[in-house]
Amino acid sequence: MIDFKNVSKIYRTGTNDYPVLRSISLYVEKGEYVLITGKSGSGKSTLLNILTGVDGASSGDVLVNGTNILRLNESQMTKWRGENIGIIFQFFQLIPTLSVLENILLPMDLMDKIPKQHREKKAQDLLAMVGLSGHEEKMPPTLSGGEQQRVAIARSLANDVDLIIADEPTGNLDSKNADMVFDILDNLKKAGKTIVMVTHERDVTKGATRKIVIKDGEIQEDYKLNGDVK
Repeated sequence: MIDFKNVSKIYRTGTNDYPVLRSISLYVEKGEYVLITGKSGSGKSTLLNILTGVDGASSGDVLVNGTNILRLNESQMTKWRGENIGIIFQFFQLIPTLSVLENILLPMDLMDKIPKQHREKKAQDLLAMVGLSGHEEKMPPTLSGGEQQRVAIARSLANDVDLIIADEPTGNLDSKNADMVFDILDNLKKAGKTIVMVTHERDVTKGATRKIVIKDGEIQEDYKLNGDVK
């Protein structure tokens, strides 16, 4: 599903070059649940930004389901991103002036991929999946952090995407709510979704199938996991 081919990212400031990623080659199969870990400044967030089309690469290619996303222009990238990937952020990124239901409906309305007559039912089904039935009319600021993150997960699935990108999704949660988020992601993996999660090495998650450690812009370790990550 994901194929990084010799991807490098160099930031240039005046006459100085600052390499952040150094010829990364990485392949992720459909249905994998991959953890990307590393210390701050290792390059893991840059890798995620390139994968989601937020940032470009200095060289190399990134293929997702056969599409070389580095060759897309801005409007093509916006459309591709909305139709193909769901993104879960550390700080939820819900729109505070929209209700929970409206936050989930918004990506459906923007992409027009889901038939209009099916959207509200789908949003309600997604809320039920994350254990938040009955919260449709609530506003995000009235919810706990864990509840907001579960709404964000439901929103990431609004357009029936197969690829979920999670950027430190439990970094702003206590251990109880973090465990709830991990359970949901584990169930999504079991349902056939492909998940790529950037996380700190100290985090604990279950269901992951592979762990990649980034150091100084290079892949230091890449190995399969059996059972839970400790």
